Amino acid sequence: MGHRLSKIYTRTGDQGSTGLGDGSRVPKNSLRVGALGDVDELSSVIGLLLAEPVPEPIRELLTDIQHDLFDLGGELSIPGMTLLQASQVEHLERELDALNAELNPLKEFILPGGCRAGALAHQARAVCRRAERSVVALAADEVLQEAPRHYLNRLSDLLFVLARTLNRAAGCGDVLWQKGRNAHAAAGAAPAQSTVADSRLPDQASAEEQP
Repeated sequence: MGHRLSKIYTRTGDQGSTGLGDGSRVPKNSLRVGALGDVDELSSVIGLLLAEPVPEPIRELLTDIQHDLFDLGGELSIPGMTLLQASQVEHLERELDALNAELNPLKEFILPGGCRAGALAHQARAVCRRAERSVVALAADEVLQEAPRHYLNRLSDLLFVLARTLNRAAGCGDVLWQKGRNAHAAAGAAPAQSTVADSRLPDQASAEEQP
């Protein structure tokens, strides 16, 4: 790297534009810069999760993911560049399958929460879904490779499973949604148990459910 980052402020973005990796300048509210920001926020939330005392295999996995997200961000920052590979998506799928195999099947919707690490994994999942939407929007406007979209889709699934894994490891389990809880409580009746047949919200669906 040398001294490439020795000067932090340049004033070149004061008029509302920013430079991409190929030297071109675009508005800071462009789709590409928005996608870059969402991916950066996702990596930052994962960094916050890494500040928690998580098991070492999960720490290694999350660190690998942060490196992948930097690859993804690099690809977004240079139009026409390819950095993220299909093998990185496949790695997520293998990790997802291995983690999910250790969990009991869900019979109810669950709420984000549990232990702090589990809650942060849920937060990362929600930010990942936003990053995926931003990349999809960019791909509708410009030519993008498929790997970034596939990666973010699988990553959101993995983060959902990871939240359950961390909650189980902490001994607190999943936080189950109770259908009509507040409506029944307001009427003076006991909260109704959820009767939802599907196990997850649309944004919590598994990789098999979201191609």
